[in-house]
Amino acid sequence: MYKVTIIAGARPNFMKIAPIIHAIQTTQETIDYRLVHTGQHYDKNMSGSFFEQLEIPEPHVNLECSGGSQAEQTANIMVAFEKELLANPADLVLVVGDVTSTMACALVAQKLHTKVAHVEGGIRSDDWSMPEEINRLVTDSITNYFFTTSETANSNLRKSGVADDQIFFVGNTMIDTLLKQRPNFKQPAVWSELDLKAKNYIVMTLHRPANVDEESQLKAMIDEIIAHSENLPLVFPVHPRTAKILEKLHVNHPRLHMIEPLSYLEFNYLVEKAKAVITDSGGITEEASVLRVPCLTLRDNTERPETITLGTNELVGTKPEQLKPYLDRLFNNEWKEGQDIPLWDGQTSKRIIENLKAHVIK
Repeated sequence: MYKVTIIAGARPNFMKIAPIIHAIQTTQETIDYRLVHTGQHYDKNMSGSFFEQLEIPEPHVNLECSGGSQAEQTANIMVAFEKELLANPADLVLVVGDVTSTMACALVAQKLHTKVAHVEGGIRSDDWSMPEEINRLVTDSITNYFFTTSETANSNLRKSGVADDQIFFVGNTMIDTLLKQRPNFKQPAVWSELDLKAKNYIVMTLHRPANVDEESQLKAMIDEIIAHSENLPLVFPVHPRTAKILEKLHVNHPRLHMIEPLSYLEFNYLVEKAKAVITDSGGITEEASVLRVPCLTLRDNTERPETITLGTNELVGTKPEQLKPYLDRLFNNEWKEGQDIPLWDGQTSKRIIENLKAHVIK
């Protein structure tokens, strides 16, 4: 029996690992997995019903390493995961995405002579001010097997000296979950409370420090969105770090509806039916592109260029004055349609397990 320890540190990680676990469960006992939740992000929406709704197994263990600075959290995760891996040895540690847990657990695994596989290896923003970019670079520098989402990621890895036989272009596991759960999207209470109509409102999410930590910048951006969004309702599930800043700014407008964070199924219900999404989240750009919803990304760079070249995403930038031309295009019905992105087809996790069995498990 080949033993794989799977790491998740934040809610999006669980969306990425859920289909991998489902694929493992169909391998007829070739692979035995252990799911480790580092507890990096506390999320009150991650209750038992979260795991039940998305058909995600409960973690075997929660290391409860939330809080602290970047350095403290990295250290806490490494100490806790070292004990976990020594107590429960594995043949392979599988990490996903680019959170602190991804990097910390990869380091621990290699120091304990355990091979590492990175799902979403090779993606790059080339912006070293983002903690996630440092996590990607460090993780990929010590990874043995890379499961990639795009040819761009493959090229990034080859440029850094990774051999072709370590790279497996499989697609995007986040999209596996999206397509599987699409029939289960759930209307949130805010739909009827605000009397929302399909394609007649905009969904907003903002959480990156570049957009929310500078108070005048955040207020100017929201003012610009309000000014150029016609008369559409703006539905804004507010990230906790953003909520604290907005409270101080006294931001309010009759069309701006700041609500509590939603569950995965409720949030994607809103996204699927929206006129557009305005966001600074990389994961949401992927989901919006597959759902064919126009997406305006308030960032100066992206690690997911395929959402722009093939998807419905456009990189607006972080200056408020850059937003108007994009909203004008949206309301003039001049937004691009989007195309299928290669291998973002709901079968990625199946390909991961097939490649594990064919090329990794000895």
